[in-house]
Amino acid sequence: MRTIRLISFGYLHLPTGPDGSPVPPAADRIEDVRDRLRDPAAARDILNLDGLDPRGQDVVLATPGARELLANLADYATLPVGPRRIAIGCAGRRHRASGLIELLAREVRARGRQVDVEHLHVHFPRVLKPADTGANA
Repeated sequence: MRTIRLISFGYLHLPTGPDGSPVPPAADRIEDVRDRLRDPAAARDILNLDGLDPRGQDVVLATPGARELLANLADYATLPVGPRRIAIGCAGRRHRASGLIELLAREVRARGRQVDVEHLHVHFPRVLKPADTGANA
């Protein structure tokens, strides 16, 4: 069975296309969780953490809708002729996207798939004033 690549990214850090919209990484499935899951950065106890930290992952997992999304993505990732790449993006990339990718990688590995994880922007500085998207970092 081939390896699946799981990618986290932040929409506020992406290059823009000719029409001015962000260009996400190439993937078979891209999940934009900016409007789907509330931003856990509001939880002051994880503000300076990221989704690579187990405490940050716990907060992301406790976000309403996160468990259902992870279950759906894990089912998709482990289809017999499954995807080669899944990408998850949030506004700034610090909590939701990176935490979800780490949690998804753990679940997909537990189901017997080989996984490579790539965090495109997790180490970028925190976005304090987001662009005109209305999204939070």
